[in-house]
Amino acid sequence: MADSRVNSARILGSDLHLELTRAGSRRTALMAALREAIRDGRLAPDTRLPPYRSLAADLGIARNTVADAYAELITEGWLTARQGSGTRVAPRPASPPPRRRAPGPERGGPPTGATGGRRGPRPAPYPVHNLLPGQPDAASFPRTAWLASARRALTAAPHEAFGPGDPRGRPELRRALADYLARVRGVRTDPGRIVVCAGFAHAVRLLSDTRLLRPRMAVESYGPAFHRSLLRSAGIRTVPLPLDADGALTEGLADLDGVRAALLTPAHQFPTGGPLRPGRRAAAVAWARESGGLVLEDDYDGEFRYDRRPVGAVQGLDPDRVLYLGSVSESLSPALRLGWMVLPDHLVDGLLAAKGEHEGWTGVLDQLTLADFIESGGYDRHVRRMRQHYGRRRDRLVAALAEHAPHVRVAGIAAGLHAVLELPPGTERSALRAAARQRLALDGLGGYRHPDATTPHRDGLVVGYAAPPEHSFTEALDALCRALPPGRTAT
Repeated sequence: MADSRVNSARILGSDLHLELTRAGSRRTALMAALREAIRDGRLAPDTRLPPYRSLAADLGIARNTVADAYAELITEGWLTARQGSGTRVAPRPASPPPRRRAPGPERGGPPTGATGGRRGPRPAPYPVHNLLPGQPDAASFPRTAWLASARRALTAAPHEAFGPGDPRGRPELRRALADYLARVRGVRTDPGRIVVCAGFAHAVRLLSDTRLLRPRMAVESYGPAFHRSLLRSAGIRTVPLPLDADGALTEGLADLDGVRAALLTPAHQFPTGGPLRPGRRAAAVAWARESGGLVLEDDYDGEFRYDRRPVGAVQGLDPDRVLYLGSVSESLSPALRLGWMVLPDHLVDGLLAAKGEHEGWTGVLDQLTLADFIESGGYDRHVRRMRQHYGRRRDRLVAALAEHAPHVRVAGIAAGLHAVLELPPGTERSALRAAARQRLALDGLGGYRHPDATTPHRDGLVVGYAAPPEHSFTEALDALCRALPPGRTAT
């Protein structure tokens, strides 16, 4: 039988594509084609099908043939028919969610899960509570204010904004960022030194293309495995800098052979917490000046400090030797894919050459909207509101631990969206297995440790407290406390 292809838009308002290829009668071939389209999802539940007269005309077959096929599929449960509503695809039973490991965040380590017997890994139960770090409260995205900024930005946008993009990013956003970063983070810059990108990973890839970071780069001995993997794939070997309670020991940078750049998280070390103390900030800048090196400052959550005013950016100490990186992934949403680099003057041309002649990574409309959102004060208001919201979340976490697990020390809570729970030696893996049984998605501290680090191994959990919905946050904290190892009984 020859193929018959159908495009019917008169009733559906879109094309309906069927192939009547099955041997046998036309009715049998039509029924098989409709079942296949429903089974593979091309015809979704509640989709309205064309009246049998219209479909018969499209297919070039008898109307009674289509009517009989519809009637039989209704009997079988594939279709439904109601007076005045026409013939529609019947609802399908919902499939249970797949049992899979929890996805790791951009900053997190590998996902955790229980392992089984001789047949290999057994998937962890599908997580119910998301306590992964580096993720904001998605329900708190400022939809109304963002929409208002989008409308104003779209109305005011010049015609050339809808043409090929500038690799630097929209000038409206770069001007807004220059003012905001100077006022809030102490960054010294102008719009000409700001390059908009699609986030931290995009920035690192661009910098790797310029060969600024090769052949060896210093990183903190505890940090995201994703970043190390990203640098390794670009041919850059990472060298760990030891850490203590005051941040990275930057005094040791001068002793590292072949290191031309250092990646630091000075405002809030990720993930252990705590700011880089002033003397070590100065030591990092002095090393960069004397060696001709470069400091990359990852200011991933600099606005969210709860106990005192935010710690300023290291970039303000020397804009010619410190490259500042920021984004809205934690302050607004990672879905926006908007970040920025504040570059030393001598690096701008090389970075733009690596980026290309046209902006192909970040949407112009989102850039224009963010510019208006900043300039209208909406961004400041949102950050202040979320700082209070996350601060209350942090306090609830600390209170729950004090009540149910007073033997567990909480660190890194002065800022950010996560805390580190310090565990007794040798208990991290068992705590992660217990968390998986409680259907919690969280990270172990061991996944952040550089494989070449000389810093002593620390057992702990990295707990993000921003992402869970408000209605289930208490339940998530209860499940976390049940997963923690018990305290030692006094003898």
